[in-house]
Amino acid sequence: MTQGASPSPVELEVFRHLFTAVAEEMGAALRRAAFSPNIKERRDYSCALFDPEGTAVSVGDHMPVHLGAMPMSVEAALSELGALAPGDVACLNDPFQGGTHLPDVTLVSAVHTPEGTLLGYVASRAHHSDIGGSTPGSMPLAREIYEEGIRIPPVRLYREGVRNEDLWRTVLANVRTPRERAGDLDAQLAALNAGTTRLLEIAARRGTYATLAAMRALIAYADRLVAIGLDRIPDGTYRAEDSLEDDGFGTGPIPILAELTVAGSILTIDFTGTSPQVPGGVNAVAAVTASAARYVVRCVVEALIGEALPAGGGSMSALRLVLPAASVVNAAPPAAVAAGNVETSQRVTDVLLRAFGEALPDLMPALSQGTMNNTTVGGVDPRTGDAFAYYETMGGGMGAGPSGEGLSGVHVHMSNSLNTPVEALEHAYPLRVTRYEIRRGSGGAGRHRGGDGLRRDLMVLGPARVALLSERRKVAPRGARGGHDGSVGENVLIRAGVEEPLPSKATFSVDAGDVVSIRSPGGGGWGTPGQPEP
Repeated sequence: MTQGASPSPVELEVFRHLFTAVAEEMGAALRRAAFSPNIKERRDYSCALFDPEGTAVSVGDHMPVHLGAMPMSVEAALSELGALAPGDVACLNDPFQGGTHLPDVTLVSAVHTPEGTLLGYVASRAHHSDIGGSTPGSMPLAREIYEEGIRIPPVRLYREGVRNEDLWRTVLANVRTPRERAGDLDAQLAALNAGTTRLLEIAARRGTYATLAAMRALIAYADRLVAIGLDRIPDGTYRAEDSLEDDGFGTGPIPILAELTVAGSILTIDFTGTSPQVPGGVNAVAAVTASAARYVVRCVVEALIGEALPAGGGSMSALRLVLPAASVVNAAPPAAVAAGNVETSQRVTDVLLRAFGEALPDLMPALSQGTMNNTTVGGVDPRTGDAFAYYETMGGGMGAGPSGEGLSGVHVHMSNSLNTPVEALEHAYPLRVTRYEIRRGSGGAGRHRGGDGLRRDLMVLGPARVALLSERRKVAPRGARGGHDGSVGENVLIRAGVEEPLPSKATFSVDAGDVVSIRSPGGGGWGTPGQPEP
């Protein structure tokens, strides 16, 4: 490609796949090198490639709640640290500076050609099973962010290839599982190295100018597709409301309101009227809300145009967000935010899907389980005498849609992780899975039935602390177009065979032989039951 020329459609498609492969290979490198089951088995990580301006070019098929926020991490790193030199690695997890919640640690590095031209940035984000704080697993029932773990603003973990040993030792001194954390951070560095190597190979083979031009063209192409999709939504204003059930400290229900205004190819989402931030950790920072909004817009656009957007999703310049200050969708420090990333992001998704359902009633699905069923267990492993911290989210029912039934026992919307296989879980932790099954009939009835939830019973083999952060235990996922609601979830503690109901959010101690039973919600049904297909 000559300088000044734009890539042809064929060239652009080739670059599209090359850039996507960069992010996917980064993820594979991270997964293979990781120490913790949470990353290597559950795949609770995300990797992405950015252009020199910090706009996402490609993101791996990883965690939606991470990927919409990662551009803000890159922006925060560059704003705070200035230009990143070759060999520099920025590190951050601060939710108020581009992060999501404290366990999600992001590493960012710049990619320069041998001649010194900046090609862009690569970033890896991984959920660390413990990052300090008041309870093992760093997902506590907390009133302030200081209780949730160590908070890392954008800082240089590496400067020109030399590790900042003071920072490294400080971080590892504040976590319960330093060896595992060190291994997972090294795996994130391996992901950056893989991305850097592949991007340099692309530039060496295709040309530096052609590579940079393809990045710009791919982002512009994605933006055109978004504009085409939005233009197919009837102009107007559409509103929806839903609520978080509680914050764990007696506040609730906690309303989330969204007003969508469609004007041609411009979409404004206004969250005015949403609850102010609350004492408990269901507060979401702006990056999380932006992630949920980008995800829903992308889903709607792809459904309308019948084509997948490029992996980066474009700049989303057609999307305008209005986020009330110090609210549960735009929290301010020192708010606790651990559950905002995992629970409030799901409710924001639900609200936006319902709002789009006002405009496109025959296209939008019923609501899915609407929670990640976060479970953390930690203490001292009686088998080894070492500290352990287990974290897991759990699948549930997917909402049915106009084209078919919802899937059962899957992670939905803002979560895209897997489950930890029973064998890996029992090998790594002093836990036994005594029951793991689909909750038959928990999906809502309809012309298309909602997916069923799951039940998983975990027996602890020694004294431990447990933290639960979940939703949809009181209000069921809604059906659509006459479909029935799915079943609510349940949390239960089983001691000596006796079941004790647990709240949706709790931190408590357990003894050897106790069983924590998590029963996830089913998805809503779509269409009136018994109604024939058109």
